[in-house]
Amino acid sequence: MSAARLLPLELVDKCIGSKISVLMKDSSTELTGVLRGFDDFVNMVLEEVTEVRIGGDGERREVKLESVLLNGNNVAILIPGGAPDDE
Repeated sequence: MSAARLLPLELVDKCIGSKISVLMKDSSTELTGVLRGFDDFVNMVLEEVTEVRIGGDGERREVKLESVLLNGNNVAILIPGGAPDDE
């Protein structure tokens, strides 16, 4: 199947077991971790998570988490393979 005909949920499905970055709608929070599962609402389970928040003062706060369950309603952008600056 060509990339032009790949449906959004099919792309997310291909990312299971891989590292992804998720930018949340508040745009000050980004989570990077290994995608373990998701549903039709793009609620996601991530493991080995790094949460980065940028405070109102511009201060970057980083927290390591074992696992998280994300509500798909709060997801703005999914980046397969992690953030571009991770490499």
